Amino acid sequence: MTAMTPEEAVRHVVTTNPTFALHEVDVRGVTFKAFKNIPPNVPGLLAAGWAQHGDGQLEYLAYEDESQTYAEFTSGVNKLAHAMRDELGLGQGDRVAVAMRNYPDLLMSVLAISSIGGIVVFLNAWWTPEELDYALRDSEAKVVFADGPRMERLQPLKEALGLTLVSVRDAKGHGAFDIDALIEGAKAGTAPEVTIDTDDDFAIMYSSGTTGSPKGVVQTHRGAVNAVFSWLMQSVIAPLIDPPEPDAPAALRPSALVVTPLFHVTATHPLFLLSLPAGAKITLMRKWDAAEAVRLMRDNTITRFLGVPTQSAELMQAARAMGETLPAMDYLGAGGAKRPGAQVAQLAETFPNAGVATGWGMTETNALGIGMIGDDYVARPESAGKLHPPVQELRMLDDNGNDVALGELGEITVKSPANMRCYLNKPDATAETLQDGWLRTGDLGVLDADGYVTILDRKKNIIIRGGENIACLDVEGALHRHPDVLEAAAFSVPDARLGEAVGAAVQLKEGALISRDEMARFLEAHIAKFKIPAHLWIQHGALIRGATDKIDRRAICASCLENEEAKV
Repeated sequence: MTAMTPEEAVRHVVTTNPTFALHEVDVRGVTFKAFKNIPPNVPGLLAAGWAQHGDGQLEYLAYEDESQTYAEFTSGVNKLAHAMRDELGLGQGDRVAVAMRNYPDLLMSVLAISSIGGIVVFLNAWWTPEELDYALRDSEAKVVFADGPRMERLQPLKEALGLTLVSVRDAKGHGAFDIDALIEGAKAGTAPEVTIDTDDDFAIMYSSGTTGSPKGVVQTHRGAVNAVFSWLMQSVIAPLIDPPEPDAPAALRPSALVVTPLFHVTATHPLFLLSLPAGAKITLMRKWDAAEAVRLMRDNTITRFLGVPTQSAELMQAARAMGETLPAMDYLGAGGAKRPGAQVAQLAETFPNAGVATGWGMTETNALGIGMIGDDYVARPESAGKLHPPVQELRMLDDNGNDVALGELGEITVKSPANMRCYLNKPDATAETLQDGWLRTGDLGVLDADGYVTILDRKKNIIIRGGENIACLDVEGALHRHPDVLEAAAFSVPDARLGEAVGAAVQLKEGALISRDEMARFLEAHIAKFKIPAHLWIQHGALIRGATDKIDRRAICASCLENEEAKV
């Protein structure tokens, strides 16, 4: 077979393969390119994957010593969906929250909620009661599926918010209902008969923004399934661009290890949701451990790894120590944060059979965005890659919304049916971000003549700590709760392991003193542990301000990094 260029391969697939045929659609008054023949909604992905999973007979989901075939998983989803309608009284349009670690129950709950036309509200499993209270009030979710630690944090909120709590795993006996009992007592058979429009809301995922409170990103069914089939198409065009040798062995069944939280798009969309039509097996880790990840990948012929850059670096270190090259792995991706360029060649050397990959996407785009793999990435380790075809469009804009020239700094702005519908209850923020179907991402970069994007900066005051987005104002708001703090500024501090760590400078009342550990203990009641500053600078004079009398974070950060004496 003669190799095609990427552009030729895309044209060939969309014109000859009905699965990836395109058409134009009108969504809320905006015209988009979209896939024509894909499932209309997320529950449709479950049915679309039946044949790819051996008519349901192949093992689909593994967690520690538990295992389910695709048929068993589908049956569990259908039973839970019926129980939600019959026992919990839930129906179309109801918002139902999930708050737990990466359990199989989470995957089952997501699809069951979707199958009755409900809207999944993903709650960050690391949130404090204060943060959970905000998201539940904002989303108006009244039913929450929760495991033990989350159930404990939700108990103080139950009466005030009128919550119905459904216990999962180690929360058994502490909720009004139990997920296992709901499934066991439900009717078997097919999914409930519900008409779900492709433009109905699928999920609300919370993403840190430039305001102190997280934003609820409203994703539609159309957005999620178009993102999934954009990634699925990559596996179809790859052999057209790089044809296998005639005597090459048959490709292994795709199998993914999930190591990042399922309340983030990095895990839910390009791993879990993609696994359904791709015929891939899913293995969940209870807790990240690099050596255990190597063992799982080696012993279970896992082909796909997608984690934050810190995890791929630790996987590499563990594999080297164990003398493993994980020959079955054909995809080693990074999401959530930029991987240090120096690691790219090292990963390619350590895992010679794997295509080392990078990706950029957002909760607001259903994780769809920019990426590259293999030789392209090794040759351009500082780049984010090219726009994933075929439904996306890209512009690089200045502050006034004008296109910038190639090679000039501009804001990455994307248009596709995968873009969010809105920010929940935030019309002004929605209008600022979504303009005529174009999503202004807040990320600044340059586009070259070959279509590669290099991200250089962020307009948003966001710290990306090991893939977790942390709003500076969120940290500052918690710091200001301390009675001795007059003023606070949060900023990112370079970190060799996590990429960025949280730093903060605070002005204290005259005569007040506090250690970093004391401040950390105070903050634990107000923000999740990953948001607590790892580096804290104390002063009694005013923080540096700019010409408009606003706090100058960059100047404060530079001053702090040069002044170790003020660090506590």
